[in-house]
Amino acid sequence: MIKNIILGIKAYFGAFSLISKLKLWKYFAIPMLISFITAIAIFTSAYGLSDNVGAFISKIWIWDWGKEAFTTISSFIGGLFIIVIGLILFKHIIMALSAPFMSPVSEKIEAHLTGNTAYTHRNTTFLEQLWRGIRINGRNLLMELVLTIPILLLKFIPFVNIFSTILLFLVQAYYAGFGNMDYTLERHFKHKQSTAFVRRNRGLAIGNGIIFILFLLIPVIGVILVLPLSVTAATIKTVEALQLKTIPKNA
Repeated sequence: MIKNIILGIKAYFGAFSLISKLKLWKYFAIPMLISFITAIAIFTSAYGLSDNVGAFISKIWIWDWGKEAFTTISSFIGGLFIIVIGLILFKHIIMALSAPFMSPVSEKIEAHLTGNTAYTHRNTTFLEQLWRGIRINGRNLLMELVLTIPILLLKFIPFVNIFSTILLFLVQAYYAGFGNMDYTLERHFKHKQSTAFVRRNRGLAIGNGIIFILFLLIPVIGVILVLPLSVTAATIKTVEALQLKTIPKNA
C-alpha cells in the first residue's frame, strides 16, 4: 500500500502541465467558484461555533479541581472538532456539486492518456452525474463521520492522541481520494463496483487525498486549486489502474 500512496502523491507533479497542455483550465472555473464560496461559508461558521463546542464539552467536568485545565483542553478539542468536521463537509460538498463539471474533464484526460476518443463507457447526463456525486459523497460523508468522531474522542487520552492524529489524517485523505477517483470510475462502474475498486486500490486514494488535504491548509490559493490538481492527478492513476489491472488487491 505504501508504494501506491507514493504513486498517488507523485501524480500531482505532472498535473499542472497536463491541465495546461490540454487547455482544461476553463472547465475548472465553476468548480473553483464553488470551492471558494463553500470554504467561506463553512469556515466562517466554524470559527463562530468553536468556542460554543468547547464550552459544551467542559460541562462534562463537574468537579472544581482541574476545572481550568479541563476547560482549556476542551476549548482546544472543540476547535479541532469544528475544523475537522468543517474539512469533511467542505470536501464532500465541493466534490458532489462539482461532479458534472469534473467528469467531462476526467474524460478528456482519459482520452488523452489512452488515445481512445470513442468511448464504450456508461453515458450519463448532467443530472445523473450530479446525483451520483451526491450519492457517493453522501455515503462517504456518513462513513467518515462514523470513523472520525471516535478518533476525536481519543484526543482525551495522553500519548494515544498522537496516533489518533495520524489516523484521522489518513481517514480524511482516503475519502478525499475516493471522491476524486470516482470522476473517472463513474464511466466504467456502477456505485458498488466503484466502491470495491477504490478499496482494492486504497493506497492510490490515500496518496491523492494526502495532497488534497495539505492543499486546504494553504490560504485561498489552496482552496481554489485543490480540485483541478487533485482530480487530474487522480484521473492519471485511476486510468493506469484500470488499464493495467495488476495492482495488488491489498494495495
